[in-house]
Amino acid sequence: MAIVISILGLYVMVGVVFAVAFIVFGVTQVQPAPVTFGARLLILPGAAALWPFLLGRWLKARNAR
Repeated sequence: MAIVISILGLYVMVGVVFAVAFIVFGVTQVQPAPVTFGARLLILPGAAALWPFLLGRWLKARNAR
Protein backbone atom coordinates (compact mmCIF):
# COMPACT_ATOMS: atom_id res chain seq x y z
CA MET A 1 0.00 0.00 0.00
CA ALA A 2 2.85 2.38 0.79
CA ILE A 3 4.32 1.83 -2.67
CA VAL A 4 1.04 2.78 -4.35
CA ILE A 5 0.81 5.97 -2.28
CA SER A 6 4.43 6.81 -3.07
CA ILE A 7 3.88 6.33 -6.80
CA LEU A 8 0.71 8.43 -6.67
CA GLY A 9 2.56 11.16 -4.76
CA LEU A 10 5.35 11.16 -7.34
CA TYR A 11 2.80 11.37 -10.16
CA VAL A 12 1.13 14.36 -8.49
CA MET A 13 4.44 16.15 -7.83
CA VAL A 14 5.62 15.70 -11.41
CA GLY A 15 2.17 16.77 -12.61
CA VAL A 16 2.20 20.01 -10.65
CA VAL A 17 5.69 20.94 -11.84
CA PHE A 18 4.76 20.07 -15.42
CA ALA A 19 1.47 21.98 -15.20
CA VAL A 20 3.18 25.19 -14.11
CA ALA A 21 5.73 24.91 -16.93
CA PHE A 22 2.98 24.03 -19.40
CA ILE A 23 0.73 26.98 -18.59
CA VAL A 24 3.67 29.38 -18.70
CA PHE A 25 5.43 28.12 -21.84
CA GLY A 26 3.64 25.24 -23.53
CA VAL A 27 -0.01 26.17 -23.82
CA THR A 28 0.68 28.73 -26.54
CA GLN A 29 2.61 26.13 -28.54
CA VAL A 30 -0.17 23.54 -28.34
CA GLN A 31 -3.04 26.04 -28.68
CA PRO A 32 -2.33 28.68 -31.34
CA ALA A 33 -5.05 31.07 -30.14
CA PRO A 34 -4.22 33.60 -27.39
CA VAL A 35 -4.78 32.24 -23.88
CA THR A 36 -5.72 34.62 -21.07
CA PHE A 37 -4.45 34.42 -17.50
CA GLY A 38 -7.85 33.20 -16.31
CA ALA A 39 -7.89 30.42 -18.88
CA ARG A 40 -4.41 29.39 -17.80
CA LEU A 41 -5.61 29.10 -14.20
CA LEU A 42 -8.49 26.90 -15.35
CA ILE A 43 -6.12 24.70 -17.34
CA LEU A 44 -3.76 24.18 -14.37
CA PRO A 45 -5.59 21.33 -12.54
CA GLY A 46 -6.31 19.43 -15.74
CA ALA A 47 -2.72 19.82 -16.90
CA ALA A 48 -1.48 18.45 -13.58
CA ALA A 49 -3.76 15.43 -13.85
CA LEU A 50 -3.24 14.72 -17.56
CA TRP A 51 0.44 15.63 -17.80
CA PRO A 52 1.60 12.53 -19.75
CA PHE A 53 -0.93 13.25 -22.51
CA LEU A 54 -0.10 16.96 -22.62
CA LEU A 55 3.64 16.28 -22.59
CA GLY A 56 3.20 14.23 -25.74
CA ARG A 57 1.16 16.96 -27.42
CA TRP A 58 3.68 19.62 -26.38
CA LEU A 59 6.62 17.63 -27.76
CA LYS A 60 4.71 16.93 -30.97
CA ALA A 61 3.93 20.64 -31.38
CA ARG A 62 7.58 21.59 -30.77
CA ASN A 63 8.79 19.09 -33.38
CA ALA A 64 6.27 20.36 -35.93
CA ARG A 65 7.74 23.87 -35.87
